[in-house]
Amino acid sequence: MANEVYAATTVSNPKAPFWLGPASEHLNTPRFALKILEVLLSLVAFVLEETVSTCLNCSPLYFFEFVSCTAFLFTALLLFLLSTTLHSRVGISCWPKVDFLYTLLIAVFFFIASIVFAANNGKTTVEAVAVVFGFLAMVAFILDFIVFLKVKGHPFQGAQAPPTTNGAVPPPEAEKLNGDANGKA
Repeated sequence: MANEVYAATTVSNPKAPFWLGPASEHLNTPRFALKILEVLLSLVAFVLEETVSTCLNCSPLYFFEFVSCTAFLFTALLLFLLSTTLHSRVGISCWPKVDFLYTLLIAVFFFIASIVFAANNGKTTVEAVAVVFGFLAMVAFILDFIVFLKVKGHPFQGAQAPPTTNGAVPPPEAEKLNGDANGKA
């Protein structure tokens, strides 16, 4: 009896796949591709940096390592969450703000880390290539940031609230309705 009542109205949601996919409320196809590019470029920069065997001044190398590793891991996590239905189970309701700030901050950190590492390294080929991939990753993050702004706008600019009147009577309407109260035109 219960199956007869609920079977016709209960339908699975075909638009909510669990697996990775570019179609999401928070991640469209171009940004999905940019996120994958960011993950790959960050990984290559990190791996190249890890192959550096000696350093005279290791602080820039360690900062570049931190930024590239952090960018790789957290961008992969963000990509996984935003391209699956898991983002709804995490308990964060402001995903556009998180994605906006994260993308901007990683772009800035990649810019700083790449400049510092380019200025203070041992001038080996591996270090030079790591710096190039750091700059490429920074460009990918900036492109993602620009596409985010064009598609979704600034997430911190909400709808403007109407001005408060502090209990004052609002002014009468300037435009009269067509016809009078008795229905005559």
